[in-house]
Amino acid sequence: MKNLWGDRFFNATTKKWSYTKTDDSKRGFNQFVLEPILMVFDAIMNVKKEKIQELVKKLSIKLDYDEEYLEGKPLLKAFMRRWLPAGDTMLQMIAFHLPSPVAAQKYRMEMLYEGPHDDDAALGIKNCDPNGPLMMYISKMVPTSDKGRFYAFGRVFSGKVATGMKARIQGPNYVPGKKDDLYEKTIQRTIIMMGRFVECIEDIPCGNIAGLVGVDQYLVKGGTITTFKDAHNLRVMKFSVSPVVRVAVEAKNPADLPKLVEGLKRLAKSDPMVQCTFESSGEHIIAGAGELHLEICLKDLEEDHACIPLKISDPVVSYRETVQAESSLICLAKSANKLNRLHCSAQPMPDGLADDIEGGVINARDEFKSRAKILSEKYNYDVTEARRIWCFGPDGTGPNLLFDVTKGVQYLNDIKDPMMAGFSWATREGVLCEETLRGVRFNIHDVTVHSDSQHRGGAQIIPAARRVFYASQLTAEPRILEPVYLVEIQCPEPVIGGIYGVINKRRGLVIEESQVIGTPMFIVKAYLPVNESFGFTADLRSNTGGQAFPQCVFDHWQVLPGDPLEIGSKPNQIVTDIRKRKGLKKGIPALDNYLDKM
Repeated sequence: MKNLWGDRFFNATTKKWSYTKTDDSKRGFNQFVLEPILMVFDAIMNVKKEKIQELVKKLSIKLDYDEEYLEGKPLLKAFMRRWLPAGDTMLQMIAFHLPSPVAAQKYRMEMLYEGPHDDDAALGIKNCDPNGPLMMYISKMVPTSDKGRFYAFGRVFSGKVATGMKARIQGPNYVPGKKDDLYEKTIQRTIIMMGRFVECIEDIPCGNIAGLVGVDQYLVKGGTITTFKDAHNLRVMKFSVSPVVRVAVEAKNPADLPKLVEGLKRLAKSDPMVQCTFESSGEHIIAGAGELHLEICLKDLEEDHACIPLKISDPVVSYRETVQAESSLICLAKSANKLNRLHCSAQPMPDGLADDIEGGVINARDEFKSRAKILSEKYNYDVTEARRIWCFGPDGTGPNLLFDVTKGVQYLNDIKDPMMAGFSWATREGVLCEETLRGVRFNIHDVTVHSDSQHRGGAQIIPAARRVFYASQLTAEPRILEPVYLVEIQCPEPVIGGIYGVINKRRGLVIEESQVIGTPMFIVKAYLPVNESFGFTADLRSNTGGQAFPQCVFDHWQVLPGDPLEIGSKPNQIVTDIRKRKGLKKGIPALDNYLDKM
């Protein structure tokens, strides 16, 4: 096998291999791999019937009776399927190169399991133990032929999953010791998916991929199935892309609205990447990773899940709000009863911290001392301050932080929960156009709270907290973040000029251009704002005569140049359009709406 790669030449006369090419020798790969395949292609595509018969005999190919009379491409497909079956080759390569579950789980357990690494569940996963407690991760919901039902598809890491067994179904929001997102139910059937067919089976031991019937009602996209009552969750999958392109859908016939809602639930279950939300304006929003992904989702929704005609809006890009300087003053907001005062400011987080939070490197569940150490070493945060992070937002996991930098304040812990609720509200719906915030750190500098608990409840603190966070954002040079694709384009050299023209016209930036070694093809890599990507593929093909093949993947967020508070700027125009689409009041609210005077 080694002689088939690199500079190894075979001399057919002397039957010897050498490192140098002579007139009588040929490169090993060409002689033994490429030339036989080209010979088959030439004989079949040029209809050389005698040669084809000779090849069929020599290679012992058994064609079916009806296949013997085929010609051209259909015959070539049938011949290659019998001679070099791709499926068998792929399976063989997987078996050779990928570690078995027994070997892989030994080193993967620490990354997979959220709980202590010495409990029964962790040891069962580490040893891939069929006699250990059941630990199974459901990664995907696969639609069944029965409308509205799904197979829960996933891998068994420990123990056995069997038909009729009672198991704990733990959703992604399950917290050990609590009963939220937890169900104890019986597994109706266990199945194995064999290509196009589904085989029912009594039990499936660890190391295998299985499907379960009867648990789809309790999980949305994925979760953990276990029999161990103290088990923690298996870590939820993180995607390298983000759903940044959105459309609003509505039923053409208003009477079909219940079918649309049910169809959206099914779509959200079947695709782990898609996000379906209901806006306060009454719109049903579907968010996907790109134009093509959205197109596929909408086709599935219309034809398989909802089965009704739909009206679809033009694609809309999701933006994020951020700040790029520290607040120009410490902002004050008073509660409605004027008995509580909150003093806060905002500032941007260091570069890379928001990505680390979204990537799970730093999260709310980390031990606070070890998290403070990472923030101190990597991002130069003061250790004492870093230990006083109240929460991440929005929803307790997002890329924004709330710091407590107060000194000796009374009753502070009594208002911690309402402050966190106000923070989550403010970061989920920013002040500019109610888009999510990203990369903002809010500091609580001082709090004056009434001594009577009746006067400092959630109804007083939450709206005041939201107003002070909005005021802090407006005084810290607010900016809009736009999503950016990394585009990889394969093309021959003569059309590179056309590619540069298309990318520059759409505010793109070429970052790399390299030739694929041994071929005339070039690979061009560029950053392209998602807002400019609609119709990009068609534009590129028309400018390169169809010779360029682009692939877009979400890469990062970047600040949109310009001040959204400056009337006439591009960010201001985008904010105005978003506010109009969401049915909000015209114009960005003034600072006076949120900032109170002493």
